Amino acid sequence: MKDPLLQHVRAPAATRTLSRQTPRSSTRRLPGDCAQRAATMTGGIAGVERFDSPGKGRGLRVTRAFGVGELVLRSPAYSFVLSAEERGSRCDLCFTRKEKLARCGKCKKAFYCNAKCQRGDWAMHKLECSAALAFKENWCPSEICRLVARILATKRAQKERCVSEKILLIDEIQSHVEDVDNERRERNEAEVAGLHRFFSKHLEFPDHKDLLALISQVACNGFTIEDDELSHLGTALYPDVALINHSCLPSVIVTYNGTAAEVRAVRSMEPGDEVLISYIDLLYPTDDRNNRLRESYYFTCDCQDCRTKSSDKAKLRVRKRSDPVEPQAVGSMVRYARKTVREFRAVKHIKTPGELLEMCEQSLEEMGSVFEDANVYMVHVMYQAMGVCLYMEDPEGALRYGEKIIKHYSKFYPPFSLNVSSMYLKLGRLYMGLERHSEGVSAFKKAMAIMEVAHGKDHFYLTELRKEMAQR
Repeated sequence: MKDPLLQHVRAPAATRTLSRQTPRSSTRRLPGDCAQRAATMTGGIAGVERFDSPGKGRGLRVTRAFGVGELVLRSPAYSFVLSAEERGSRCDLCFTRKEKLARCGKCKKAFYCNAKCQRGDWAMHKLECSAALAFKENWCPSEICRLVARILATKRAQKERCVSEKILLIDEIQSHVEDVDNERRERNEAEVAGLHRFFSKHLEFPDHKDLLALISQVACNGFTIEDDELSHLGTALYPDVALINHSCLPSVIVTYNGTAAEVRAVRSMEPGDEVLISYIDLLYPTDDRNNRLRESYYFTCDCQDCRTKSSDKAKLRVRKRSDPVEPQAVGSMVRYARKTVREFRAVKHIKTPGELLEMCEQSLEEMGSVFEDANVYMVHVMYQAMGVCLYMEDPEGALRYGEKIIKHYSKFYPPFSLNVSSMYLKLGRLYMGLERHSEGVSAFKKAMAIMEVAHGKDHFYLTELRKEMAQR
């Protein structure tokens, strides 16, 4: 079962730590083929430039003014892979959702819009085609494993700097391999084993150390390609976009048009302003956000919101009672809430939907004795419960939770947040399905107002949404 909240927690990964400077890229000695590509093609992206960001290492800044909703940069993927769960419903090359896709006649696992898409993907699909046929039901490489295989094949065939490396070469991406803990190191070793098991006939691998470094690069810098409701479609690597540093007060947002990444301004920027995205879900209080950043990206954020913890009070709302809740009781309930989040994540693929829903309801009852509904931990569990209701095809139950969630989302997220627009889309489609058309149209319009900034007014998702509204 998909976890609708945790799907979109994964975000563009860090290229630099804030806690320690990394050697400047200009002084690094590049591998021979990398150096040749750098010399062969120099360039840049109009309106932005690479620079040394104080305290962060490399970064990206604008060289001219950008207004809200303006496209800052667009980058094709260096390499990408469609999620196995989406195969059969989307084209493996362009990620278009389409009925009656053409299936690969050999392995029967890849699907395409037409022969043109199939030919376009063959250079990558051939890495998997015969192996998938040979392994049959035992064909099970992870998504990271499949993406790394494609990156290796791309690097081997590449002679010049490609269009996704206008500012940063793939070999310059930070790996943080020296920061990896034992648990992640074991996972990376498992990915190495998977590569050798499933792809050894079609690939020549670098030495073990370099392969681990590449896997770590992808783990830290891979982007999750998502649809309009933030459902996971696949994973990709965009070297130029990976140069953008993190802030809990982002200036831009990354969305996807097919497999291309598009970066748009969500607040006005002046020449010299740093381009900043959020690597994580911003719903949570400061300590939770920084714990996630340290665990996944090896740094602590020093943005104004993190320094002042200015939003924490609103996010950790406690019920007003005649006898105020003691600080110890609040702290105990916060620990309970964090434990609940971890436990749900651990059992979501094990327990039945009914059991998961009961778990959510019990947690909400327990936390509700101390927390207000507006507390982010309450909102988190409501979101999980909504996802379970959707999975169980219980639209009334999903709507009941969704209506509570949306009251608080716009307060907790920055302007033009995809978390907010995706919730309005979900609500709009639930309303429409329940014949509550005026409420559905209202929700869709609120989603569109955000998406026109985040995705651009001419994006396919907006075109389809306008058709959806007209048909209803």
